[in-house]
Amino acid sequence: MEVLRETQKKYCSKALVISIFFCVICLAAGYKSIGKGFVLGSIFSIINFIIMGETLPYRIGRSKKKTIFVSLCSIGTRYLLMAVPIIMSIRMEQFNFFSVISGLFIVQVVLMFSYLLPKQESNCGNQS
Repeated sequence: MEVLRETQKKYCSKALVISIFFCVICLAAGYKSIGKGFVLGSIFSIINFIIMGETLPYRIGRSKKKTIFVSLCSIGTRYLLMAVPIIMSIRMEQFNFFSVISGLFIVQVVLMFSYLLPKQESNCGNQS
């Protein structure tokens, strides 16, 4: 469980830093609704990722029926959660719809790029 929490912290922290940085750039450029929408989507993406990790132990070591039930409830809850910022962006002009959608995918983008980009090795003191 500790590894799961470290993984969540690692990727969610990166996603939050990226979304705040993007928001600051948008605010400086005068695109307030785009920046706010991206942060809103990012926050809900992070919450979704945390809930996914928290429900994982409930699906392991259970009967097939219980596992399917817990999985479907988890997916349904997370879909409802992801619908909240979309509905907010449709009803409120202060959030840009497309930036909310983009923000909802920030954790997945961070995960993808962390595996695609080569890892940097530390060569402190090793000068060959």
